[in-house]
Amino acid sequence: MFTPRAIPGPIQCAKLSFSPHIGQLYSMRTLAERLAAVRGRIAAAERHYGRVPHSVSLLAVSKGHPVAAIAQVYAAGQARFGESYLQEALPKLAALAALDIEWHYTGVVQGNKTRPIAERFAWVHGVDREKSARRLSDQRPATLPPLNVCIQVNVGEEAQKAGVSLRDLPALADIIANLPHLELRGLMALPPVSDDLLTQRDYFRLLREARDELHERGLVLDTLSMGMSGDLEAAIAEGATMVRVGSALFGARPG
Repeated sequence: MFTPRAIPGPIQCAKLSFSPHIGQLYSMRTLAERLAAVRGRIAAAERHYGRVPHSVSLLAVSKGHPVAAIAQVYAAGQARFGESYLQEALPKLAALAALDIEWHYTGVVQGNKTRPIAERFAWVHGVDREKSARRLSDQRPATLPPLNVCIQVNVGEEAQKAGVSLRDLPALADIIANLPHLELRGLMALPPVSDDLLTQRDYFRLLREARDELHERGLVLDTLSMGMSGDLEAAIAEGATMVRVGSALFGARPG
């Protein structure tokens, strides 16, 4: 039988006001079942593709979802959450400060918003420019451990998406690896959307091979942040160590 972990009383009583059907969307049982289902998919993919059990971690992408839903998923056993929009994220971080959540910033890192990211998050998945990386390092409080960073790589060479090119990745990785208040942990990708497993794997393979090439240059990275609700199996097949899941866990974002 599932037993939720305790959360502070004020958060338990948080109001949900995003939808007239919010109770149905975010019931404790529904969220716990979805979390179990996503973890089941991860475990099944690990077994199918010969990965070490529990070698792939889950990042719950909570952008667009209310504080109470995050608190309920936390109570179901999930501690890592990702947010993409700073204006939306900061009130959530404040409201949930009593919980032992590891916050990841998964959005585009804009130069004028680096300070609150550097001060409030444990991980950043979208670094793709030297300027932003230097600002994050300079603005990371000395009282905090180094900020964990993944470089976003544009594996599909899509003009509308952020990310450094595969060609320019080694130079950027060398710079970030030497910044004093950043810890370069790995690479992240948002590949072109495809329903074909082999196509999905092709793009994820590019990121893994880029990571391997950096290893040969002496940069040992332990994180491949790739795979979402619709393609996490393909990502795990190609070496993902962290999958970022939103809709399969929280459902569609309220309109």
